[in-house]
Amino acid sequence: MRGVVQMLETCLVQQSRTYLTDLVFPPDTNHHNTIFGGKVMAYVDKIACIAAMRHCRKPVVTVSSDSFDFLAPIKTGEAINLEAYVTWTHRTSMEVFVKVESENLLTGTKQMTARAYLTMIALDDQGKPTLVPSVIPETEEEKLQHEKAKERYELRRKRKAEV
Repeated sequence: MRGVVQMLETCLVQQSRTYLTDLVFPPDTNHHNTIFGGKVMAYVDKIACIAAMRHCRKPVVTVSSDSFDFLAPIKTGEAINLEAYVTWTHRTSMEVFVKVESENLLTGTKQMTARAYLTMIALDDQGKPTLVPSVIPETEEEKLQHEKAKERYELRRKRKAEV
């Protein structure tokens, strides 16, 4: 199908928006009684995968995780809340933004604890990259993420070329 332009539908950001909440137990934590960073990263990768698959309705793999910032700890007994959505698409790739917050379930206090951008690639039946629908932002936050995504894409390409 080389040389043939395949037209794909477009999807609203909202169609990929995904939420995940879990309770932080002692086996999830380090000697400071805060969740292991690797555990948070696994949650982020999982929810980014779900958001990307909701967007393109195809299998996906993670190809990049960048701008992963830990902002505050999440303690034993608190909830970890994650939200993810596709911010931008290229031909076969999708940028997914994930934000993580802690929630003290006794007081209701919430705090932003981490955020990350991941790049996911859609795969066809043979495991090869395949085209994805473009994404349409609606809210001001979505539009801002979408506007700045091209710049993040170029930075990722530059970083990859330097290796």
